[in-house]
Amino acid sequence: MTETQDKTGTVLVLGATGGIGGEVARGFHLRGWTVRALNRDAAKASKRAPAFEWIQGDAMNAADVRAAAKGAAVIIHAVNPPGYRNWGELVLPMLDNTIAAANAVGARVVLPGTIYNFGPDAFPVLEENASQNPRTEKGAIRKEMEARLKAASEAGVRVVILRAGDFFGPGAANNWFSQGLVKPGRPLTAISYPGKKGTAHQWAYLPDVAETMIRLIERAESLPPFAVYHMRGFFDDDGTEMIAAIRRAVGKPDLKVKRFPWWLVAFASPFVPLFKELREMRYLWREPLEMRNDRLIATLGEEPQTAIDDAVTATLASLGCLPRDCGMQLSTAPGRLSVSS
Repeated sequence: MTETQDKTGTVLVLGATGGIGGEVARGFHLRGWTVRALNRDAAKASKRAPAFEWIQGDAMNAADVRAAAKGAAVIIHAVNPPGYRNWGELVLPMLDNTIAAANAVGARVVLPGTIYNFGPDAFPVLEENASQNPRTEKGAIRKEMEARLKAASEAGVRVVILRAGDFFGPGAANNWFSQGLVKPGRPLTAISYPGKKGTAHQWAYLPDVAETMIRLIERAESLPPFAVYHMRGFFDDDGTEMIAAIRRAVGKPDLKVKRFPWWLVAFASPFVPLFKELREMRYLWREPLEMRNDRLIATLGEEPQTAIDDAVTATLASLGCLPRDCGMQLSTAPGRLSVSS
């Protein structure tokens, strides 16, 4: 296990009001880093997280990103367009601005990666260096993002990419857990599951993803210029373990499980862009997927992992899916992690 680097500095977080960006920002702050965050409404954002140094600006503006990055050792690129609108047109320009700023100030770029840039030819065991043959438009953009970061690393910009499975956790929006499995805002009466029994699926709890990113940065001096790692996260080896965890969290062992309405997605996909995207991603629920973390373990010695019951309970509570008297007793306190290897 590599020794942790005993030093802090300034980290610029792009997307600090989002799920992963917010978790990473809080984690760095607790470790004594100066957390700088770029936001189009810095005054409003500062009321939510006054401990951060909020900078007024837009990730689509290269000059704004460059100015915010001054003096930063690390740039966390966790930004998405507001409401995920025009995602395909805006994501790459924002990344280009981050790369240019990192090159100008000598900062390391850290990207939370996904599985979307891989097709089923890379399954069932997904390796870091697997061929990227995405099935979706979003996957093609994700592939291009990593390609641009690879090129940047060859030009002197240091890069860390941490790929993980489907995100879930407090504050996480626009994911399969909160938009597919459950209905936020009310106690659960059923689970809608997109996959089928016997098909493995990979999940990632956002606080664990953030903690892993931070630990990698703490070992930055020992990382290669282009460092890519996979998290194992929560591996549901037969498509039933996440369902079981949700049932335990709500105290309903017989909570009904319904099939996800793929027929409706197929019918509406020509008219609803989101449904078109969901339909394209169906292969991720039909094909078994397992992400190994051997490379990550070799670097960190362990992978941070919150107990699944605690992770699911915290997530459901944040979504308003638990009764008020339910989900308040976690077996581990927030921020205390078990270890997976």
